[in-house]
Amino acid sequence: MSSFTGVSIITDGKLPTTLSVDVGTDSGYHLLVVKDYSRTVQEIPNGESIMAGPFMVGGHKWCIYYSPNGEESGCSDFISLDLSRDDDDMEGAVEAKFEFSFVDQVEYQKPIYIRAIETFSFSSKCSCWGSMKFMKRDALERSAYLKDDCFTIRCDIMVCNDLNTSQDADGALSDIHDHFSNLLQNKVGADVTFEVSGETFAAHRCVLAARSKVFTAQLFGPMTEGTTSTVIQIKDMEAKVFAALLSFIYTDSFPDMDNYNNMEKEERQEEEEAVKDVMWLQWLQELFVAADRYDIQQLKFLCEKRLSEHIDVNSVASTLALAEQHHCHRLKEACLKFIQVQSLPCLEKVMATDGWEHITTTYPSLLKELIAKLASNQKKNKKRKR
Repeated sequence: MSSFTGVSIITDGKLPTTLSVDVGTDSGYHLLVVKDYSRTVQEIPNGESIMAGPFMVGGHKWCIYYSPNGEESGCSDFISLDLSRDDDDMEGAVEAKFEFSFVDQVEYQKPIYIRAIETFSFSSKCSCWGSMKFMKRDALERSAYLKDDCFTIRCDIMVCNDLNTSQDADGALSDIHDHFSNLLQNKVGADVTFEVSGETFAAHRCVLAARSKVFTAQLFGPMTEGTTSTVIQIKDMEAKVFAALLSFIYTDSFPDMDNYNNMEKEERQEEEEAVKDVMWLQWLQELFVAADRYDIQQLKFLCEKRLSEHIDVNSVASTLALAEQHHCHRLKEACLKFIQVQSLPCLEKVMATDGWEHITTTYPSLLKELIAKLASNQKKNKKRKR
C-alpha cells in the first residue's frame, strides 16, 4: 500500500511550499498542486523548471521538477515532469519505479500498475528521470484536469532492491523479472516457436499459458495448433509488436519500442521527431490490439493510458476506432472529449485523416454519438452566453 508523503503547492508562479512526511516505507506518493497555471506558462520559459520538494520515500530524498513550457526545445508544446533523487550522499545507485498521473486518475495509481512500469537507476551520474512530453498544454487546457487554473499531479514512487531499506516482496519481484527476462533471451528450455512477419521467436509454453488464457487454449486446449515440433504462425502482427508482447509476458514491465526496432541507430538519429512520434504511436496502437487479442489485460491497460495521453488531431480518429473495436470505454471517452473541444479548423484536420474515413464506413454509430455530444455542448455554450 502506497503511503502519503506530503504535498507541494505552487502559487503565483513561484517556488512551492512543501509539507513532507517521512513514513519510512518503500512505496509512497507525493502531490504537486499547481495553482495559477497560466501564470507559470507565461513566466517560466522553455528549458526552465520549478522544483518541488524535497520529500522522503524509501529512505531517500526526492524532488519533482515542473516545466510548464517543456524542458527542451523539442517539447515546447508540452508540460514536462521529472523526478530527481536529492540525497546528501549520492554514493551508489537506487533502483526505483515511478509514475506521474493526475490526482483523480486512480486507476493508474494502483500497486499492480506501478510494478509493471520500467525500473530506473538514480545515481550520481544520472539522478533525474521523467516525462518530457507528459501532456500537451492545449490538451490540458481543454481537459477536466484543469479547474479554476489549477491542477494536481500525483507522483508514485516504489523503491526496489535498495540495501538501505527493508527487503520485502516488492523488491523480490524485480529479481524475478530479471530471471524471466534472461530465460526469454537465452531460450533455455524453450518448447514452442512462433513465426511472425518472417521472424521466429522461441518461448516457453507454461510461461505463456500462465499469463494468457488465450495462449492456454492455443497451446494446451481444444484449439491447440499442431504438435510441439511445429512452428505456430502468427498472422496480422508485426514482429516488433510480438517481441514487445513476449517481453511484457515474461517481465511484467512495459516494453520500450526502441528495443524492438530493427533500424540502425544512425538511421534513427536522422529521423525527424515527428516521424518518430508517428512510428511510436503506430507501434503503441498495434501493441494495444495484441494485448486485447491475447487477453493480457494489464498490458492493454498500460497501452490505453499512454494512448489517452497522446491524443492529437492526427491520431484521435484512429485511436477512437480502436477503442470502439476493442470495447475500451475510458479511451473512447477520452477521444470523444478531445474532439468535442476542438475548433472548426482542427475538426477539419481530424476529418481529413484516414482514421476518420475508417470510422465513417465502419462505425457510423460513433458519428451519431459524437454529433449528439457536440449538439449538447452547443446548448451549454448558448446558456452560458445568456
